[in-house]
Amino acid sequence: MTSVSDARGRAEAPALGISERYLTVWVALCIVTGIILGQFFPAPFQALGRMTVADVNIPVALLIWLMMVPMLLKVDFGALHRVAEQGRGIAVTVGINWLIKPFSMALLGWLFIGWLFRRWLPAGQIDSYIAGLIILAAAPCTAMVFVWSNLTDGDPNFTLSQVALNDTIMVFAFAPIVGLLLGLSSIIVPWTTLFLSVVLYIVVPVIAAQLWRRSLLARGGEAGLAQTLRRLQPISLVALLAALVLLFGFQGEQIVRQPLIIALLAVPIVIQVYLTMVTRTPWKIA
Repeated sequence: MTSVSDARGRAEAPALGISERYLTVWVALCIVTGIILGQFFPAPFQALGRMTVADVNIPVALLIWLMMVPMLLKVDFGALHRVAEQGRGIAVTVGINWLIKPFSMALLGWLFIGWLFRRWLPAGQIDSYIAGLIILAAAPCTAMVFVWSNLTDGDPNFTLSQVALNDTIMVFAFAPIVGLLLGLSSIIVPWTTLFLSVVLYIVVPVIAAQLWRRSLLARGGEAGLAQTLRRLQPISLVALLAALVLLFGFQGEQIVRQPLIIALLAVPIVIQVYLTMVTRTPWKIA
């Protein structure tokens, strides 16, 4: 998953608190905790996992809303026109997400899963694993971008513009790109899931946050908004960590049962994330 830093640059980045500074440690602990809880207490996770609408998990959606709110409260629709000044950054992100990531993941999948790691993987599942990697790369994360951008003090208007554009492209480009890379003349596109995800993770929280922002500005001005944002920051991080526990709890049994397969599948994903970060860095887009 990617985050967007301020394309215009900032004179001085704010000091990171303990929570943000050691976020990697907390994330690792939550992953381990989720796997352990999912293994030893599967019933609660199974019950939460069944709370879905069109394959969108509602408890996870609620946590993602809490994660996104601080960044969305910073969005000023009156200043969105300034995003046009950052056209190069938007072009780079869109190009990487749609012209590089799906194709590079297909190459990495064929190289590692289809060739180098083939002897350690179930023969009948190799094509499915490669297909899963390609689909993962062709459906870029949207909601999490707000979280990482907020943690890095990114430009909220720039972030919203990129997420909205990427979601629009995903709706139209997902099927052709995946079909091309998988060599299929037609694929089953989960249109309901795609549209519901966009509505749940973008449309609804943006509208709710803007209504809240107007209320805060009307009652307390910029000072009131800033005070609310400070109070929400810990809630956003807690929601992020809770979502990780939940997601890995859902798959805890599978991870424990197939650790080698999980580790091998992670190799091309980690490599692509690293290459993507290296590619974005010269453009100041994390």
